[in-house]
Amino acid sequence: MHLPKEAMLLRIFLGESDRHGARPLYEAIVLKAREMHLAGATVLRGSMGFGRSSRLHTAKILRLSMDLPLVIEIVDTEEKIQQLLPWLDEVMKGGLVTLEKVRVIDYRSDPDLSEPVSI
Repeated sequence: MHLPKEAMLLRIFLGESDRHGARPLYEAIVLKAREMHLAGATVLRGSMGFGRSSRLHTAKILRLSMDLPLVIEIVDTEEKIQQLLPWLDEVMKGGLVTLEKVRVIDYRSDPDLSEPVSI
């Protein structure tokens, strides 16, 4: 797959406990992006954060949270990102979605990697 030098970065901020049916929402989003043949998706787990409700989510021992903040980052063409947005609107009950232009420096896979893992 080739990515143009000028692409878009989609960032999705949500909670670890957010769900889509029986599976975690972050997993459903990554699998949907893969199904739509987007270039890739990465889920980042935060150790602390808050959102619109101002409720603090933290991994500190004294305030152990089962709902840590997550960020999903997806980089692809604007056209392909735009195709994902209506589905995201349907499945997200809360959270934040941002979109920004990015410049792709390099995008390649390691030829030594074996077959991808299926979930």
